[in-house]
Amino acid sequence: MANKRDLKKDLNYVLGDIIEAVYVWELTNPGKDTKKSEKIIDEAIETFDTLITKVNDRKIENKKQHFKAINLELEKKGRELIDKINAL
Repeated sequence: MANKRDLKKDLNYVLGDIIEAVYVWELTNPGKDTKKSEKIIDEAIETFDTLITKVNDRKIENKKQHFKAINLELEKKGRELIDKINAL
């Protein structure tokens, strides 16, 4: 990970795209129940809040390792959310 700014951009883009994908699904499936899709959006927002708090933590000794762990957590959580969208 190059720096904190790039990691924040990645968080915004990845989780923003996931939320956008849920909205597209809702628009293309107007007759279906949106409770599950709303839960996915809530989970994406919760993930963003958790990860951005970790990014902004200044009490970290090894920043490179810390940011790498956050990036891996973002990838894992992003894939989980995408799988949930595909299961709708």
